[in-house]
Amino acid sequence: MQKAATEDHTTGWLAHFPVPMFATVMGVMGFALALQNTADVFPAFKGASWGVLTLGVVMFMVLALIYLIKCLRHAEAVMAEWQTPAKQAFFPAISISMLLISTGLLPIAPGLARLIWWGAAGLQVVLTLSVVSAWISHRSFEVGQLTPAWFIPPVGNVIATIAGAQLGYFELSWLFFSVGLVFWMILLALVFNRLIFHDPIPGKLLPTLVILVAPPALGFIAYLSLTGHVDGFARFLINVGYGFAALVVVQVPKFRRLPFALPWWALSFPVAALTVASFQFAATVGSVGHLWVAIGLLGVLSMIMVGLTIRTVIALVRGEICVPEG
Repeated sequence: MQKAATEDHTTGWLAHFPVPMFATVMGVMGFALALQNTADVFPAFKGASWGVLTLGVVMFMVLALIYLIKCLRHAEAVMAEWQTPAKQAFFPAISISMLLISTGLLPIAPGLARLIWWGAAGLQVVLTLSVVSAWISHRSFEVGQLTPAWFIPPVGNVIATIAGAQLGYFELSWLFFSVGLVFWMILLALVFNRLIFHDPIPGKLLPTLVILVAPPALGFIAYLSLTGHVDGFARFLINVGYGFAALVVVQVPKFRRLPFALPWWALSFPVAALTVASFQFAATVGSVGHLWVAIGLLGVLSMIMVGLTIRTVIALVRGEICVPEG
């Protein structure tokens, strides 16, 4: 009887393993890329970036294996996640994690990075089409189900542009960039309509507001990868990112009253994206002001990563993750 109880506990843990867990990999990989971009300013951080990159790769492999087992043993639970709007948008976090790994590996293993990019880009196409098709199907969504997490699928297309352009796939990268940017603009209007005219976002999902920062910041990085220079449109993108970051900062007091949950990891990757964008802007145009902004953002990102890691470990020890949602 005790053995059966143990098996039920194990089964329950696996069945409730959430796809948003891949957001932790996005955060770690974003931190690794931010550290990579400090090489010219802080050469000592280069070694740390490889360590964080390795951690991100290991985390992805472990999480991917667990989720694959969940797919095989609890297909109904996976389908339930897919049919939940708040979680459905997180499925492309799997392909995004792979795209970030590919980007991080480019300087040291371009051949492996190319191989991973093709697999990740293909998966990104499939997931984007699947998610968007689900959005526009006959099934109706309520406005309250829309959150900034819905930006994740188009963000993946923009991320595919970054490594894709560096690998020489310019036309394909422009395709990813164009599609991602258009869907960002569409969703931006819908999300602000929901934020202004409808009920507030549930407290647990409030940290996803930070995702507003990611699309313009990543758009700047991708556009710079495609063109190699900073023009008016590039400046527009990065400054929109700064504007949304300022908007999020105003909301920080609300975050402090919330209990920890996986959506808190939404804080990490957008800040990492804006950090990378700031370092690249400073390096490209020689802006000392943007360099100091980048250094400040890196400090904030470092504190966020330490805080999220500690809180996640505590939550795991307490058994607060991978449990049925109330």
